Amino acid sequence: MENELAHLSINEEEEDAILIPTDPNREKEGEFFQLVGCFLTASMIHFSAMKSTMANLWHPVRGVRIRDLGERRFLFQFFHAVDMDRVLKGSPWTFNNHLLILYKLKVGEDPLQVPLVFTPFWVQIHEVPIGLYSENLAMQMGNFLGNFLEYDVSNLGKENRNFMRIRVQIDVRRPLKRRKQILYGERRLYVTFKYERLSLFCFFCGRLGHRDSFCETKMNIGVEITDLGWDLSIRAQSQRSLSMKSIWLREETDDDSGGLGEENLRGPNGESRR
Repeated sequence: MENELAHLSINEEEEDAILIPTDPNREKEGEFFQLVGCFLTASMIHFSAMKSTMANLWHPVRGVRIRDLGERRFLFQFFHAVDMDRVLKGSPWTFNNHLLILYKLKVGEDPLQVPLVFTPFWVQIHEVPIGLYSENLAMQMGNFLGNFLEYDVSNLGKENRNFMRIRVQIDVRRPLKRRKQILYGERRLYVTFKYERLSLFCFFCGRLGHRDSFCETKMNIGVEITDLGWDLSIRAQSQRSLSMKSIWLREETDDDSGGLGEENLRGPNGESRR
């Protein structure tokens, strides 16, 4: 009987919680300027190389500390909110073409338990009649792709911007969307999607993180598949390649005299081509 009472007393003591007060100064000191992340790959990540690469990409003013948490997760601790926010706004990031999925930790959250399945992408919407460009359509398209975040109107109407551009939170467990049918009056048409900074993805199942030669869905079918559902058309051209203009290309504003203008008859260093 005495032993039972003693055991009961111990249990009561163990269940009596100790209150840990929150310190508002801890976040100011940068303790909770933290991101947890994982790379969407079954391959091993070389930790030392990854640390140096990501730090050089981000070049945070106050620095970053990166820890391996195990279970393929990494903790990225920043020391100023501006550095952390810059990294989040610049997503998605990759290392060796493997997508890095990031999550902003809140005070008290377990970095090994939070879900790492969402990542933002800038998506271009092509084949939209210019007269239909609107924030309402951008929101509808964004919520079809995932969760709408932002509509970029900064360069509408400028050269090489014959498409809408939206930022969307995408669930990496789902296939990438390729197109969507819209109805405009009596007219039906398809708009197509192109993803900027698209990393490794599967041409068969459309999911991120692996190639079609390592696709479990394809392997489960058990037959040879020749018709793949996705192709490189969903990968947007880089802004660098979009901005390159051939010296031989004539625009509507160029001289219509039947030949190249004087400025187009010069080489890249100014020498005459005559």
